[in-house]
Amino acid sequence: MTLWDGVLPFYPQPRHAAGLSVPILIVILVFLVLAASFLLILPGIRGHSRWFWLVRVLLSLFIGAEIVAAHFSAEWSVGSVSTKTSYKAFSVERVRAHVGLHVGLDGVNITLTGTPVQQLNETIDYNEQFIWRVGQNYAGAYAEALEKGLPYPVLYLAEKFTPSSPCGVYRQYRLAGHYASATLWVAFCFWLLSNMLLSMPVPHYGGLALLITGAFALFSVFAFASVSSVPLCQLRLGSSELTTHYGAAFWITLATGVLCLLLGAAVLSLHYARPSALRLFLEGSVKDLESPTKGSSPLILSNPLHKQFRASDLTISTNL
Repeated sequence: MTLWDGVLPFYPQPRHAAGLSVPILIVILVFLVLAASFLLILPGIRGHSRWFWLVRVLLSLFIGAEIVAAHFSAEWSVGSVSTKTSYKAFSVERVRAHVGLHVGLDGVNITLTGTPVQQLNETIDYNEQFIWRVGQNYAGAYAEALEKGLPYPVLYLAEKFTPSSPCGVYRQYRLAGHYASATLWVAFCFWLLSNMLLSMPVPHYGGLALLITGAFALFSVFAFASVSSVPLCQLRLGSSELTTHYGAAFWITLATGVLCLLLGAAVLSLHYARPSALRLFLEGSVKDLESPTKGSSPLILSNPLHKQFRASDLTISTNL
């Protein structure tokens, strides 16, 4: 028993809560690699233009990373409560635990962490996901959870989102998540298009693409916010009530949409008001040399080979 830290190797291992979502981790790593690659070549950009490129590239990468990460995030609507509740159905045993509900575009995550973790000779640390995206069977996943005998708080919260639940929120959340997810992917496509157009001599089209990116990002927020008009059933665990509110993904997506609208409006305004300033920023170049002025000293170039042939020096004058 000591060799295996008190765990029998041929029996089911203790359950542990999942860490960071794998899709979100992949998105973060991909965009961090892109940012790191740009930072490596940044010292090779001469002059003040490196700061223009730094702001432009990092800001664009942030917008793209947020749009993709928000699609996979379960932090659109969150709620948590610490309470003393039943651990198993049809059992008088009660545990002190922290229960969390995380609603995303594709489903819900339910967490249950004991305080302390070790209670009733078990490790109480669960993170269960129930998916309702197209092609997934939420009711089937809930039935499997019943067969596995998951803790009562997890089953209680998961049951509230089933299609047959009296709460009736399954269809609303599923449709809202579906439309929000679709509009986020459209926003991502227009973000890619805006980057290409801003790198071409048509910046006003890039500004329009940024405006459309922000509009679709806000559409996804409004689509999910429409669910708030549907009252969620009262969620009581023990003597405490669990309430939900908008999470980090909701607010960051809202801020990103507003940011894209402001950037797009700024690009269009500069295009019509000060096109030279817009060209200077997008090209990332700073004019270091001033135009030639009258009376500047000439540059005299003489050829010494003419001296050995006793010819007059060849003088070339030009103004800098």
